[in-house]
Amino acid sequence: MQLARIQEALRERGIDGWLCCDFRNRDGLAYGVLGLDFGKLSTRRWYYFIPAKGAPRKLVSAVEEHRLDALPGAARVYLSWKELHAGLKRLLGAKKRIAMQYSPLNNVPYVSVVDAGTVELVKRLGHKIVSSADLVQIFVALIGPEGYRTHKEAGAAVDRIRAEAFARIGAAVRSGNGATEYDIQQYIMRRFDEEGLVTDSPPMVGTNERPADPHFDLTRANTRSFAHGDTVLLDLWAKRNVPGAIYYDITWCGYIGTPPAKYVEIFDVVRRARDAAVAFVADRFAAGAACRGWEVDDVCRGVVKKAGYGKFFRHRTGHSIGEETHGNGVNIDNLETKDERALMPGCCFSIEPGIYLPGEMGVRTEVDVFIRDDGTPEVTGEIQRELVKIA
Repeated sequence: MQLARIQEALRERGIDGWLCCDFRNRDGLAYGVLGLDFGKLSTRRWYYFIPAKGAPRKLVSAVEEHRLDALPGAARVYLSWKELHAGLKRLLGAKKRIAMQYSPLNNVPYVSVVDAGTVELVKRLGHKIVSSADLVQIFVALIGPEGYRTHKEAGAAVDRIRAEAFARIGAAVRSGNGATEYDIQQYIMRRFDEEGLVTDSPPMVGTNERPADPHFDLTRANTRSFAHGDTVLLDLWAKRNVPGAIYYDITWCGYIGTPPAKYVEIFDVVRRARDAAVAFVADRFAAGAACRGWEVDDVCRGVVKKAGYGKFFRHRTGHSIGEETHGNGVNIDNLETKDERALMPGCCFSIEPGIYLPGEMGVRTEVDVFIRDDGTPEVTGEIQRELVKIA
């Protein structure tokens, strides 16, 4: 646990303390922040209060009184629920502004994991609760130099494999060997293994109307062969097979033959939306202004709406990237949630606008963005500027 840095972050934000609590391993974020073993079952409620100044304090059950021994600070033990309430009152002391894993109106549900009853109890004790969303991001979602290095290494390999996959599709069409979407998916998985990459699930490979479903599920049973006149979408994500590695996640689109005007049009719209989002982030940081996930989504989505395709952009603009494909940091979202978290140096996230025309076609372009220490946003891999001409 980075106690000094946590207390510094609290003081910077005018917060009096941070209350972490758990029951039966519900709050994985708290374990990550505190450096506790999430795999060790907690069958009783525990509370850990980090004040902006001074020593932390613990409240633990008599049944599991050693549960927080790995953390600094004095412990108070409770047995009955009445002792718990009294102990929590002593733990927190005079009225304070306290951060918890809570989000007003559940705007950031990824962080809002404290149950309503605990929130009620702390408020009844006279305290004001604020969201720990940005604090959590600092201590469990930001990427250091080593993580950045693994992300870039994965990106170089994934970009290479993506290009190989498109070339393989083209060769299959020219030769008429009947290669299918599933064949290409499995080829990508083999290449991941050869390059020392791992992934949590196979890539998306879809033709024609299938990418109009943003999360189309390809199987051996429903696959089909590639042919002239097909639109093709490839969505690949992977990371190096080493501890602490960071994912790389991209989507590219192509066409087998000469693409029709409508496909070119909707690709151009999402390309411009993607670029507008990246430029907005760069401008905000250059101006020294706060930049929040929902704001970036609005800029990106605005381009698609202006082009007349707003109702066909049916998901958030992007997601946090970390050791998992979808990380614990800020998402680029003002559709599915209102992500009020701020982008900050060390954030890694995707920008992936899409247009999905049901029963017809779908287009998505996805890049990964990393915020450097100086606040400069970097697109960390190759950027698709035009549709891939496959064959």
